[in-house]
Amino acid sequence: MKVENAVLPRGDQLQNLLALGGDEPIVMLNLLKFHDRARYEEPGHPDISGREAYMLYGQAMKALVEAGGGKMRFNARVDALVIGEVEELWDVAAIMEYPSRAAFVAIATSPEVQALGVHRKAGLAGQLLIQCTGL
Repeated sequence: MKVENAVLPRGDQLQNLLALGGDEPIVMLNLLKFHDRARYEEPGHPDISGREAYMLYGQAMKALVEAGGGKMRFNARVDALVIGEVEELWDVAAIMEYPSRAAFVAIATSPEVQALGVHRKAGLAGQLLIQCTGL
């Protein structure tokens, strides 16, 4: 199994998600890996950890998700890998619920989220974002 940590979704990934259709609630499993220190591209930002930079994004994102009808379901530090093998563990696992796939894409591509993205990009070394629905 190939694992590629990324920071942003590709356009084709968002299109494939929308092509699945349906208007049922979905959840997004986030596996996050932070830089030790935030890596802002422009000067003038504070010298903070990658986790702190991401949390600037995360707190504001949580409010936007909730305003769009979603909610945070789970957020925790990753402590240990029990089954399987990876080169590095992720730092945080989180689960966000959205009213639908379309609602997720609308929120994720909104101008508000794009503006917050500077903190997300500075903080994240990589991420896996896995869309799930109930069985």
